[in-house]
Formats: sequence, structure tokens, C-alpha cells
Amino acid sequence: MSELIPAPSRRSGRPLAAEFFAGIGLARLGLEAAGFDVVWSNDIDRDKQAMYVGHFRDPEGRHRFVLEDIANVTADDLPRNLSLAWASFPCTDLSLAGWRRGLRGSESGTFWHFTDILEKMGNQRPPIVTLENVTGLATSHRGKDLAAVIQELNRLGYSVDVLTLDARRFVPQSRPRLFIVGAQQPPSDEDETISELRPDYLQRVFSDSSLITHRKALPAPPPLRTEGLSSIVESVPPEDERWWDERRTAAFLASLSAIQAERLDALRKAKGISYRTAYRRTRNGVPMWEIRSDDIAGCLRTARGGSSKQALVKAGRGEVRVRWMTPREYARLMGADDYRLDGVRRNQALFGFGDAVCVPAVAWLAENYLMPLLREETQLPLLDAAAI
Repeated sequence: MSELIPAPSRRSGRPLAAEFFAGIGLARLGLEAAGFDVVWSNDIDRDKQAMYVGHFRDPEGRHRFVLEDIANVTADDLPRNLSLAWASFPCTDLSLAGWRRGLRGSESGTFWHFTDILEKMGNQRPPIVTLENVTGLATSHRGKDLAAVIQELNRLGYSVDVLTLDARRFVPQSRPRLFIVGAQQPPSDEDETISELRPDYLQRVFSDSSLITHRKALPAPPPLRTEGLSSIVESVPPEDERWWDERRTAAFLASLSAIQAERLDALRKAKGISYRTAYRRTRNGVPMWEIRSDDIAGCLRTARGGSSKQALVKAGRGEVRVRWMTPREYARLMGADDYRLDGVRRNQALFGFGDAVCVPAVAWLAENYLMPLLREETQLPLLDAAAI
């Protein structure tokens, strides 16, 4: 292979990272909060790139964004001396909302393009690789897809750990995700106990003698949140046109099941204001709205159609109001409260955030797992993320 392009200079000795399937850059926010310097990113979506560039303003040109199909990205496009390669590869063929084609699907199958790049990097391959996807990857094709991912990383010289982490531990959104960490040198601190990070359904990969795996000892993550949606709701005046009119609200109420209608009526009669999120579902061929029973948002999704968008229900003091959630509310639910949204179209923002990874979940993983692991790999001093 030809020589890789030189690496940009580090900021304060930070280890360098590259992000594949970068989207709007939420993985970068989490990694940089923990002390990494993300210097290279790739995605195929022009709208996501526009949001990325609009937020991460880079007048010095230290960062490179490659807008390209990953199938056309080569090892020579990457900088040298990378410590980490992060890949949030598409979940479309793995999620319950998709067709469950698995790694053979056209979108989730892009994983193989990512590992082909790693292979061709040769001895410039980063010591740590991290993948992020839906938990459905663990059961796709009865676990064969996850095993294939691990085998491929093993082939490239990585021992592999698998854990699950829910964004609900950090923000008021139910968003469980699978994280796969490949390390050229396994960590010295092992943890073989079954825990909330590695529940029963993940244990088969660790007991499979054909796979090279490890389980790094980790602190307990924050407990699952039981409330907080109300705290992130954007203030929208009653007269604002974003609130649905009487006819549309009546249609929404008419679509509720008897149980949900009774629950909402109790909230409407309450003296205080409550907020709930709702999805449109199809049950037995009939479109219906379903409202969550708690002060937690459902999992944000890409806004490709009406059923994927999440509505906000405001109830109390004798009234019920409904509207679509705003881009700023989506940003807050992803832990990206201050993300720049100037000039961003509404659906562009909803698609970008719905297709992303929760910032504080990435930061927790990077601070408690990736940085300590890198210190073992390279003997680098562990940076204090709080001081950055």
C-alpha cells in the first residue's frame, strides 16, 4: 500500500481518532469530551455533512471530512498515528424497524467496507476499534451476524468485547445500543460476571471458543432515568402554529386505545402539566397513536416517514395539546443541547439526530473504557476529561 497521509498535529497530546459513518458528529462530541482528538470523518449523506460542518467550524483546517461512499474510501485517505477508529455503521438491516437482512443487507453490510479499509491500513491500523449499533445485532440471524463481526475483527488482530449501554442512563430517552470494542492488546483487568452491561443474551459470544474475546472491568454505569422529558421540552406558546389544530388533535385522540385514552384523560384532569411522547403505529392494519406512560421519550428514529417521527403530548389543567417534537428537543435528548441549528431544515435535523449516537453514552464509554485501554496499549498518560 502507498503511504498514509500525515497526521494532523495533536492538541495538548490528545490521541487521534477517526469516525466512520460520522453523521452529524455526535460520536465526535462524546469522544472529544473524554480527551480524544477526532481529526478525520466520513459519511455519504450531504445533509448530515452540512450539519456537521455547520457545528464543528474549523477555520484552521485541522479536521478533514470525506463526503463519500465508504466503498470508495481507501486506507490512503486516512491519517497516520490513529489511536482509535469509531464506526457507527448503519442499523437499517439490523433493527426491528427494518427488514432484518442483517450483515447481508445493502446498508448494514457496509461493515465489510470498513474492515477492508482496516485491513489495508496494515501496520498503521489503530490499536483500538469501536463499533456502535442497535442491540438487534446481537440476535440478528440467531447471533451469527455478531459472531461474524467478532471473527472479522479477530482476523485483523483484535480481541473483542461486547456490551450494551442505554442512553436512558444519561438522558430522558430510551435508546439501548450495542458497543463492540476491539483491542490489539486485551486489557489486564477482566470481569467475567454477568452484569447490566453484559446481560445474558451477550454471554454466548464469550463462551464461544472460536472467538477471541475479553471483558474489561468497568464501573457501574448511572442508573436508568425514570423522568426528565419535561425538563428538556422547548417552550412553545399556545398560539404557535406548531401545535396541532382542533381537527388534527381530535383525530389523534380518536385513534387511542381505551386504555391509553383513559390514561391521557387522567393527565388532562390533573392540576399540573405533564408531557409524554407518542408514536404512530399500525395495529391489525389500523393506524393508531400510542403514548408512553412515563416522563421518558421513546427512541428517536430517522424521520423517513410519519410513523418514525415522535410527537409531544402536553396534558393538564383540562387541556390536551399535541405537536411534533422540535429539532432542539431532539438535540437535547441526544445530549447535544448546544448543537448549532442555524439554517438547518426541520426534517434535516430530525433525520440527523434520529440516526445518531447519544453524546454522553459515548463520553462514558470513552472515559471509562477506551482511554484507560489506550493507556495500557501505548503507555500514554490518561487525560483528565474534566480539565479539557
